[in-house]
Amino acid sequence: MKRFVFLLTLTVFSLCMSAQTQVQARKILDKTASIVGRKGGASASFTIKGKHGNASGRISIKGNKFTARTSDAIVWFDGKTQWTYMKSSQEVNVSNPTEAQQQAMNPYKFITLYKNGFNLSMKNVASGWQIHLVATNKSRSIKEMYITVGKDYLPKEVKMLQSSGWTTVAISGFKASNISDSAFRFNAREFPHAEIIDLR
Repeated sequence: MKRFVFLLTLTVFSLCMSAQTQVQARKILDKTASIVGRKGGASASFTIKGKHGNASGRISIKGNKFTARTSDAIVWFDGKTQWTYMKSSQEVNVSNPTEAQQQAMNPYKFITLYKNGFNLSMKNVASGWQIHLVATNKSRSIKEMYITVGKDYLPKEVKMLQSSGWTTVAISGFKASNISDSAFRFNAREFPHAEIIDLR
């Protein structure tokens, strides 16, 4: 009987600790989301490493909108439609991207993703915290994420697991700025020779 009481106490304690960790992890991400998701917008430098290659560049975000520029491509997303301009071919692919596709190009997509459908845990690291997210629905396109957040509550790294494997995005040089909504839409006048391919 004593052994049973001990195991029961240990289980309850573990569940309480897990719940407290989850609450603390969510508070950290809430604060990060409030900084990153400011109404006016923000920008940062990024480096992506994954199965499909590496890329680096600059990203601007405003709510669910983003634009990313690399040496090979420019991507605009206005919250629904995405335009991807390939510099080598001068082609613009127009699409309505999935959650996973958005996350692959926009490392700040986590600021809305973590709120639903993930179990959270965390650990302290030298630079701040590493928060581990595991999808509650195994069929979800993003199955797992590690988000490293600095003590300034800015994200330093986002590592995500999709069906194609792990992708790691390092983030630096975060800067708050006021960005016009038009910056997140493709402007055909600026690319008069581009061939537009509608994939929707």
